[in-house]
Amino acid sequence: MKRFICLFALALAACKPSVDTAATDAWVGRWVGPEGLTLDIARPDGAEPGHYRLSMQYTLDDHGTFDGTARADGIAFSRPDGEQVLRATDGDGTGMKWLAGKRDCLVVKPGEGYCRG
Repeated sequence: MKRFICLFALALAACKPSVDTAATDAWVGRWVGPEGLTLDIARPDGAEPGHYRLSMQYTLDDHGTFDGTARADGIAFSRPDGEQVLRATDGDGTGMKWLAGKRDCLVVKPGEGYCRG
């Protein structure tokens, strides 16, 4: 019986989301980068907690919509240029001079950042 209770407790723990999504939920909305780069983060109707839809213009020539999942360090997603993670930073952390000094930003990789305000 003790073994059953332990297994039941483990099963319940596995069902609970392991990542607090409050931070990534706050990212929902529009983000803007330089030279026409844009990022729209949405929570699709009926989506499980921590699941997002990312619509992006991420280079002058490349755009798309990608499904993302919350992780402890941001939102993980896959696009044609590989596996990526969207992370919180400031304008200086994006590595882009056009965003320097801004406070509320997200970055995929150096040279690809988006900010609010």
